[in-house]
Amino acid sequence: MIKNSENTQNISIQNCELIADMIKNFAEKEIKPQFMQWDETQEFPIDLFRKLGEMGMMGVLVPEEYGGSGFGYHEYVTVVSEIAKIDGSIGLSVAAHNSLCTGHILQFGSEGQKQRWLPKLASGEWIGAWGLTEPNTGSDAGNMKTVARKDGDHWVINGTKNFITHGISGDLAVVMTRTGEAGDSHGMTAFVVERGTPGFSGGKKENKLGMRASETAEMIFDDCRVPEENILGEVGEGFVQALKILDGGRVSIAALGLGIAQGALDAAVAYAQERKQFNQEIAKFQGVSFKIADMATQVMASRLLIKQAAELKNQGKSVNRESAMAKLHSSETAVSVANDAVQIFGGYGYVKDFPVEKFYRDAKLCTIGEGTSEIQKLVISRTLFDKI
Repeated sequence: MIKNSENTQNISIQNCELIADMIKNFAEKEIKPQFMQWDETQEFPIDLFRKLGEMGMMGVLVPEEYGGSGFGYHEYVTVVSEIAKIDGSIGLSVAAHNSLCTGHILQFGSEGQKQRWLPKLASGEWIGAWGLTEPNTGSDAGNMKTVARKDGDHWVINGTKNFITHGISGDLAVVMTRTGEAGDSHGMTAFVVERGTPGFSGGKKENKLGMRASETAEMIFDDCRVPEENILGEVGEGFVQALKILDGGRVSIAALGLGIAQGALDAAVAYAQERKQFNQEIAKFQGVSFKIADMATQVMASRLLIKQAAELKNQGKSVNRESAMAKLHSSETAVSVANDAVQIFGGYGYVKDFPVEKFYRDAKLCTIGEGTSEIQKLVISRTLFDKI
């Protein structure tokens, strides 16, 4: 048993190394030359995601039988973090597509639903969206206003979702709706809605501080008729499903934060050895070297927390607390490290000719998306109090 475990671990390490090299080469050619233009214009580069799909990066966790790469969470974390080292926007969209939309269908879809939708998502032919958040219900998702009512062998959906990644460009969305009483954890149902379904449209696109190449927009449902066969799982299971999906989603955002923090750290280390003041590299000043040491320590701590959560996911165990810890630490570290990187760059850190100002802008979302830092603390503390 130990030998088999070691072999599996060694294969995973080798996969991660190969993935990291592949993404580095891809990013040099396909992302670096254009990522600042995408940021300035807020362009969502759909063609780039088609290429990522061809590389297997849009169905990392999807089994090969459904057209995916069939990897585990260590490889998935590597994909998201390595992309985020270059551009957090692209990393965010890859994470949302893989862990939320695709992940929800993979975890809760029937065999027929998996065969119907996963190959298109895993290949990048279709871009996925996931709709939980609403204008008046951020962390308070239990009181959502989007309602689905049964009408024969269809359900009619009415309502609006906001802050949805790929809300306009997504070809398919997993949408949480209220089918029971407000506040009832068993009064919500998850539907798959394909783009082109009458009554389903994209709404306002948000003008954001960071992550500007990752599309964030409203999804609007106006008497949108969806067949009963598009329900994921059973009626009333949507909220419980969403909480489980968010456990994995927190690992995604933790990986995103890790990549941003590592990218900012790498840039700061390189700059500190190039920049000279008072006839020596600024890396030789304790004020700079100690700051970088703190940055590196926090990045490593995030990496280890994420590794623990990823391993538990691979084992099929609960990651409720561990994913919250990983996301909390990694997202706050991304903000802190990006801030310190800007400080090390000085005036140059404040201009767009250097990468750290973008890391600084992109990092903040990690403390908000898929559960704020405050919600993560609530999740963590509840797991501790339950044992008292």
